[in-house]
Amino acid sequence: MTLVQPSTLPEGALLARYAQSGAYTDCYHVDVPMSVSLAQYVRSFYTTSLFKAERSLLAVIARRPATDKSAQDLANNQTTRFSVWDVEDRNSNQLMLRDFMGRTRSWLMVRPDALAGSTGTRLYFGSAVIPKSVAPGGVPSFGVAFHALSGFHHLYSKALLRAAQSNLGTERH
Repeated sequence: MTLVQPSTLPEGALLARYAQSGAYTDCYHVDVPMSVSLAQYVRSFYTTSLFKAERSLLAVIARRPATDKSAQDLANNQTTRFSVWDVEDRNSNQLMLRDFMGRTRSWLMVRPDALAGSTGTRLYFGSAVIPKSVAPGGVPSFGVAFHALSGFHHLYSKALLRAAQSNLGTERH
């Protein structure tokens, strides 16, 4: 019964390179009371009802459909493309996807945790947005749409992580 929480990037996070380069980054985590592999998490995340709605929109808008089978292939490291994303980096406990325009990144990570005396897993989800430009003095500019959608993005990110948690069969509140 854990809540999705905003989080600092954990040590070794693939997303850290973007935080260090001046891109916008965010990170959320939730703890689940079971052992979860990266493949299980990726499959769970990209096959939730909520994410299926996003997949449907992207299939129409970007003409890049994705299925539960392609999510399973991504989870099992059998493809480097999923809808509008390409795998940018991957290791045994993390996956970083880059959108086809190169402006955003989506990142998933699993980390074993001890929860109340049992083995559990901390699930991380984060995003990076590359600035449209950098003004003199190093101030990044992200554009009007970024600022207009930032509140929705935070709510949606938390909802996606809650949906993945639920899809794994854990309780959420």
